[in-house]
Amino acid sequence: MISNQVLQSTLEGLKQVSRVDMCVVDTDGTEVASTFTHVEDFRDLVISFMNSPAESQVISGYQFFRVMDEAQLEYILIANGNTDDVYMVAKLAAFQLETLIVAYKERFDKDSFIKNLLLDNLLLVDIYNRAKKLHIESEARRVVFIVELENERENSSLELVKDGIDARPGDFVTAVDEKSVIVIRELISGEGSQETEAMAQSILNALPADRRGEAIVSYGAVVGELKEVSRSYKEARMALNVGKIFFADRQIIAYSSLGIGRLIYQLPVPLCKMFIREVFEGKSPDDFDEETLSTINKFFENSLNVSETSRQLYIHRNTLVYRLDKLQKQTGLDLRVFEDAITLKIALMVVKYMSYMELQDY
Repeated sequence: MISNQVLQSTLEGLKQVSRVDMCVVDTDGTEVASTFTHVEDFRDLVISFMNSPAESQVISGYQFFRVMDEAQLEYILIANGNTDDVYMVAKLAAFQLETLIVAYKERFDKDSFIKNLLLDNLLLVDIYNRAKKLHIESEARRVVFIVELENERENSSLELVKDGIDARPGDFVTAVDEKSVIVIRELISGEGSQETEAMAQSILNALPADRRGEAIVSYGAVVGELKEVSRSYKEARMALNVGKIFFADRQIIAYSSLGIGRLIYQLPVPLCKMFIREVFEGKSPDDFDEETLSTINKFFENSLNVSETSRQLYIHRNTLVYRLDKLQKQTGLDLRVFEDAITLKIALMVVKYMSYMELQDY
């Protein structure tokens, strides 16, 4: 439960203060952490102590203490010396180790609780009962972020995110898989969409330079109760998926910015194919040449403004009008008419969505 590194650091810190050498062994007598050598020589003494009913005992000039996890024996602490001062130091050390066990156990329980909460694996009554036991505030404003790194390398994504962000006491960071990490940020009074966007940017900026370019950060809406955290997670997950289809140039994607993309994402593919057949009458947007596609995209970017679009494309206004007329003959849609423009915009997004779904099937 507790890493050997943490136990070693604890013993070394205690030795600096008390000047007493100590070691910790598991219930098999195997060394876990130590500030002195030849721990293997204590194996028989450890077994003898474990078989005795004593909570502490002096054997061959060494103090032996049981370190318990509730009613279960977890470790044996051995301190070098049999004086009253050594006894007191060892007693404090054993208490410190038991406190660490409780802290790490609670931390593990919190992580498990958060994962089940996100995945809707808890009944409503269980959410509030367990939150109370784990000292998690049930009524607090929270937002869920998902950080996805394309390639998993030597350092885990979880550790990269944990080390990089400025976490608050009410925040949680947990791993979903080897590519995705979830950050649950507890907002303070007055914080809203602006601070949430800034948090997403700070998460991205906190990643190492060689990983930042491959990262995507998405986030859901702010929720006010613990039971609603799973909704914010689902929104963040949808933002991540929809963003890959329609906003491939963005590294930060908010659920609130998805627009009609989130509606298209939920459409069944057969319905999409039927819609495309009806709009293009058997033709495909893939038949559009690069010039036509760039004209369409720029026209949409400039809110169907002919003058501004022609200026940004560095072409004469009449040339743009000619291209729009040509497109109208091909598709029967006049982009200068709002309803036709919306139809074509949606159709192009549907084609992107279908292409993405086809790739997922391979």
